[in-house]
Amino acid sequence: MTGRLWGVGLGPGDPELVTVKAARLIGEADVIAFHSARHGRSIARSVAAPYLREGQVEEALIYPLTTETTDHPGGYQGAIDDFYAACAVRLAAHLDAGRDVVVLCEGDPLFYGSYMHMHKRLSHRYVTEVVPGVTSVSGASAVLGRPLVERDEVLTVLPGTLPAEVLAERLAATDSAAVLKLGRTFTKVRDALAEAGRLDEAWYVERATTGQQRLAPLAEVDPGSVPYFSLALIPSPVNAARPAPAATAGTPGETPAGTPGEARARGEVVVVGLGPAGRPWLTPEAQEALAGVDELVGYGPYLDRVPPNPRQRRHPTDNRVEAERAAHALELAAAGSRVAVVSSGDPGVFAMASAVLEVACEPRFADVPVRVLPGLTAAHAVASRAGAPLGHDYCVLSLSDLLKPWEVVAGRISAAAKADLVLAIYNPASKSRTWQVAAARDLLLEHRAPETPVVVGRDVGGPGESMTVTTLGDLDPDAIDMRCLLLVGSSTTRVAERGDGGRVVFTPRRYRCL
Repeated sequence: MTGRLWGVGLGPGDPELVTVKAARLIGEADVIAFHSARHGRSIARSVAAPYLREGQVEEALIYPLTTETTDHPGGYQGAIDDFYAACAVRLAAHLDAGRDVVVLCEGDPLFYGSYMHMHKRLSHRYVTEVVPGVTSVSGASAVLGRPLVERDEVLTVLPGTLPAEVLAERLAATDSAAVLKLGRTFTKVRDALAEAGRLDEAWYVERATTGQQRLAPLAEVDPGSVPYFSLALIPSPVNAARPAPAATAGTPGETPAGTPGEARARGEVVVVGLGPAGRPWLTPEAQEALAGVDELVGYGPYLDRVPPNPRQRRHPTDNRVEAERAAHALELAAAGSRVAVVSSGDPGVFAMASAVLEVACEPRFADVPVRVLPGLTAAHAVASRAGAPLGHDYCVLSLSDLLKPWEVVAGRISAAAKADLVLAIYNPASKSRTWQVAAARDLLLEHRAPETPVVVGRDVGGPGESMTVTTLGDLDPDAIDMRCLLLVGSSTTRVAERGDGGRVVFTPRRYRCL
C-alpha cells in the first residue's frame, strides 16, 4: 500500500480560517511538507502549527533562490524546475513507504499555490486529493468589508509580474480586479492602475486576516514598504479559481517514461555545522542542506540532534574514526547519494571539514563535490553568554594532544599568552586527559596576572548549561571536563557589575598598552 498525497489549503493567514477538513488531515498525516525561502521560516507551517502533533515527520522544501541570480544552465526556471523535481522525489519516498503526505499551501493550493508543482509531478502516480482554502483575494475582500461582485460584474485576477502595458489594458477592460504578487512589482502595478484610470478605486491589502494586516488606499502606500504577501484590490473581485478534482489516474508507484524530475540528483557531500546546541542556533543554510540529503553521517550524539526522517539513512560512528567516517561519506556520494556529514559547532573548527577535505583530495574521490557550511562556534556561543570577552584579538586552540604533541600545544599557549591574546580553549579535558588544564594554567600564569578573568562555559545551549566566571589564579582544573570551553582574558579584559545585578565580561575594542 502506498501513501496518499494531500494538497491542503490553509487560507490567507489566520489559523482559524483553516477548514475543519484541513485541520483534521494535518493532525492525521504521517508527513508534513511545506515550502519556505532560504531563511527557513515557513508561513504555511506557522499557520498550520496549532494542528500539528508531536512525532510527525517534517519535510522542509526550501527554495534554492527567490529573486537571486543563478549560474544554473537553465537559468532561474531551470533551477526552480530542478528544485521541484528533487522535492517530488523526496515526497515520493514517503508515499512509496506507505506514509500519507500533506503538503501545506497558503491560500488555495491550485490558485497561484506552491502545491501545484508537486501535484503535477505526483498526482498521476498516487491517490491524491486537494483540499481548497480561502484565497487571499477573498480574505482581502473580507477585511476591507467591500463586496466581491454583484450581478453580472466580471472579476479579473492578475499577477503583478505581467508587463506594464498588459496590466493597464486588462485593468481598463474589467469591472473589478485583484493584482497579486506585489513586492518588487508594486511601482509598476501602481503606474498601470493610473494608466488605466483605476488608481483612485484601488485598495492595498497586506497579510490579510493576520496580526500584521495592513489596509490603505493604494495611492498612499510607500513602495519601499511593500512585501510579496500583499495585493491590490479594485472592489468587486470574485474568487475565480477552480481547483481541479482529486487525481487518481495512473498506477501508484509507476512512473511513465519521460516524466520529468524523477532522476536522482548528482551525489555530493556537504559538511554541516550544527552549532553548539539545538535548532535555534542552526543556520537556515544548514537547515536547507539537512532537509535535502539522503544520508546523514556523523558522531552518534551529533546525529541525535538532527530530527529523524525515515526517508533518510543515518550512519552513526564513534568520535575517533574521522578519516573512516569521511571516506564512508565520500563513497556514498560517489554512488549517487546526497550526504551530510554533521559536526557540532562549526565544521571547520577542530571538526569534520578538514578530515573530509583531506580524504576528498585522494584521486578516487576527485569527482565528488564537497561543500562546507559554517555553524555557530562553541567559542562564540560561550562568549555571547558572558558578554563580549572576544571583543579584541583572540586565539583559538585545543588542549588535546591526541593529534599533536604536547610540546606544540605548550609552545602555542606560551606564545599566545606572551602576545596578550584572549584564548578560547577547546577540548580542555577528557576521561583520559586530566592534567592538561593545570599545565596550561601554569604556562599562562608565567605571562598573565592571577586576576585575569576566565569564563568556563559548559553545555551552552543544552539542558545542562552553566556559566562560571573565575580568575586564572582560582581556576580549578578538577571542575573542567570535555563539555567545557574556556575563555581566558587578556590584560585588558574586564569583569563588570551592572545596575540590574548582572555581571558581564568584555574586552574593550581600544587596546591599552602597558
